[in-house]
Amino acid sequence: MIRTKRKPSWIKVRVPGGERYARIKARLRERNLHTVCEEARCPNIGECWGGGTATLMILGEVCTRGCRFCAVTSGNPQGVVDPLEPRNVAETVAAMELDYVVITTVDRDDLSDGGAAHFAATVNAIQKRRPGVLVETLAGDLGGNMESLRTLLSSRMDVFAHNIETVRRLTSKVRDPRSGYVRSLDILEAAKAIRPRLVTKSSIMVGLGESREEVVETMRDLRRVGVDVLTVGQYLRPSVKHLPVVEFVRPEVFKEYEQLGLEAGFTAVASGPLVRSSYRAGEYFVKNIIQNATSEDFV
Repeated sequence: MIRTKRKPSWIKVRVPGGERYARIKARLRERNLHTVCEEARCPNIGECWGGGTATLMILGEVCTRGCRFCAVTSGNPQGVVDPLEPRNVAETVAAMELDYVVITTVDRDDLSDGGAAHFAATVNAIQKRRPGVLVETLAGDLGGNMESLRTLLSSRMDVFAHNIETVRRLTSKVRDPRSGYVRSLDILEAAKAIRPRLVTKSSIMVGLGESREEVVETMRDLRRVGVDVLTVGQYLRPSVKHLPVVEFVRPEVFKEYEQLGLEAGFTAVASGPLVRSSYRAGEYFVKNIIQNATSEDFV
């Protein structure tokens, strides 16, 4: 591990650009859509957009929570929801000719269901507009409301993702006080109970001061609640207002985490300095495994 404020060579990425990147950005702006790629200042935006992949963010760009690692704007959206968004998102996915799409959202504690019904409507609109596309949903904890979770899971998603973000000891320091390590485990466990054959996924950031043993403990906790897929990536500080990077974890340690994750029983593990929870998501899953895992009747 390296304790320094300067980014090591393996963290550096190219400045985004290119014809396809510009075209995707223009299409998103035309439909007033947002991406977590932009809002979270993802370091892979150039590579992903240049390859025709984007993670779309629904329910606006203002989050009701204020996690200390996240660059998304915090505030009160005051219940505002765009009723045309599900259709606009579906049309965008079709126009981009995506085979695998990730839909995520800001936390919407101002809505009684946390935005679950709108989220579900968006997923179903995508499947109707582009049949056969694989849809991953990256959701918040919905305030721990299991009925809201059931509403979301009634949609035709293929993968349910919810990020635990960090180890148990650092949760209160890293995440908003309304979030919680145990609640995240509960949400992931409930998702598996409601739809047992649905692929579930979570993500851990490292470089925040956690120990190797704590990362392994988190892996075990996630496997205990049935999580199938894990991503592990380096935390990068979005601005001086956010938590500082404690350490830049070396690539060989990420390789070790990948092996430890597979030994823990995850079906797939993506672990690397620039890996993000939705980074080139389709490459981390074998499509027939996802299809076989989600072929049950919808709840």
